[in-house]
Amino acid sequence: MTVQDAQEPGSSGAMGVEELMALPATVNVTTAARTLGISRDKAYALVRGGCFPVRTLTLGSTIRVPTVELWKILGVERRWGGGGENVHDDSDV
Repeated sequence: MTVQDAQEPGSSGAMGVEELMALPATVNVTTAARTLGISRDKAYALVRGGCFPVRTLTLGSTIRVPTVELWKILGVERRWGGGGENVHDDSDV
């Protein structure tokens, strides 16, 4: 998928690059599924089977997914500029 494809709104509900870069430090499984372009049910099945493609954090009955790990698997890099602003390089996406 190219950056342009990721930014195009589609019927799949998949997330664009700008939305992906604006995510908080951890997200729920449903949001993680959207970043990967898979269904919520498929994501939970992968988590239950221990096959989700990134590490998950189980906090009681809540499952969280570290956003930075989603960025890594998707080939998105986030760098911080000197003034505290977000800088990202889409050249590898």
